[in-house]
Amino acid sequence: MKIKTAELTGAALDWAVAKCVGSDPEITQYGGTTALRFEHRLYSPSTDWATGGPIIERERIDIWCYESDLAIFRANIQGSGMLDQQGRTMLIAAMRCYVASKLGDEIEVPKELLK
Repeated sequence: MKIKTAELTGAALDWAVAKCVGSDPEITQYGGTTALRFEHRLYSPSTDWATGGPIIERERIDIWCYESDLAIFRANIQGSGMLDQQGRTMLIAAMRCYVASKLGDEIEVPKELLK
């Protein structure tokens, strides 16, 4: 299914990030929710700083609080001009920005990730 990068969340966002880094994660169930596994561990760069942090550093993604009362964050890849994304957390904003920079504003994701 096609979805706007700005609307990606959860396993769908993590799957898109995995595609950007050249990984092919396994779609699985974990704790009653859809999750991704890669190299025998859960893969969640949109919630795990140990996974998302290195991407932010490598891609030189800037993150700042856009609406402090609403806790909305914006992310921008340095030197990309108008390429920026928002999110409820820093990692979500940064991973959406990363995906947009590699795959565009709309991508095709497996429909089982959009439940």
